[in-house]
Amino acid sequence: MNVIETLKLAKRYGRRWALEDCTLALPAGRVVALVGPNGSGKTTLLHLAVGLMSQTSGTVTVLGGSRPGSQDALDRVGFMAQSTALYRNLSVEDALRVGRNLNRRWDNALALERLRERDIPLDRKVGKLSGGQQSQVALALVLAKRPDLLILDEPLAALDPLARHEFMSALMAAVAADGLSVVFSSHVVAELENVCDHLIVLSGGRVQVAGDVDDLTASHQVLAGPAEEAGALAASLPVVRQQWAAAQTQLLVRAGSGEPLPPGWQSHGVGLEELVLAYLREPSASVLPGPRPAATAAAESKGAWA
Repeated sequence: MNVIETLKLAKRYGRRWALEDCTLALPAGRVVALVGPNGSGKTTLLHLAVGLMSQTSGTVTVLGGSRPGSQDALDRVGFMAQSTALYRNLSVEDALRVGRNLNRRWDNALALERLRERDIPLDRKVGKLSGGQQSQVALALVLAKRPDLLILDEPLAALDPLARHEFMSALMAAVAADGLSVVFSSHVVAELENVCDHLIVLSGGRVQVAGDVDDLTASHQVLAGPAEEAGALAASLPVVRQQWAAAQTQLLVRAGSGEPLPPGWQSHGVGLEELVLAYLREPSASVLPGPRPAATAAAESKGAWA
């Protein structure tokens, strides 16, 4: 099952396209990193997936075919925005009461347990809590919905390093315990490297990279060697990005033919952050399509192209 599936999804604000021709299939049971520069379409995509806005064209479904904003989707999708959307004048206990009244699958015992583990007082007003504590309250509330899909839009942006670490630890403990599917939008790529197993990169409102992290990192390597030989070598390889120095050049390439490198050249693997930054610096490069949407696969099986 795909937890989010889009086909030629697009959103326009006036004359500006925030998202264009977006076709994605995010598999269940994964922690998906959604990355890209400001204005790349990340928040627009997530808001379309949770039903906070309507698309200009194309389709989007969640959890195997539910329409975003439908009752089924509201019950099964948890969403946490960057601003955490908490009522600052309510006590933590009152915030839990609101959550219990608004959600049909509410698990109050789970929320209370998570807050007690983090020594967050129930009688304290939300606005009097630290930023890290507020993020933990917001996470406890969204997890108490018992969602099948958890969508997080830049939850780390306003947190200090310690609060970010504690938030990620709490999130991954919940993923391990409940088998959640998670889509996580963030600028902090280094902190996603050890927790995410699927990657989506958006650039200029379009999907630039899509695929499993292990597959993407395994299919790329960095070559380093003499600058005077770089042009000839680059001409024979699928180069994503090259960096020139006075005497040495580095080439980030997709996995080549397996032929031995020329003398004086060395290769090493690539990490997630290095891979993401290379593609963001080269908007014309892409790795697509990633997993195929069910709708596209079905159409192809009938001899049609969607």
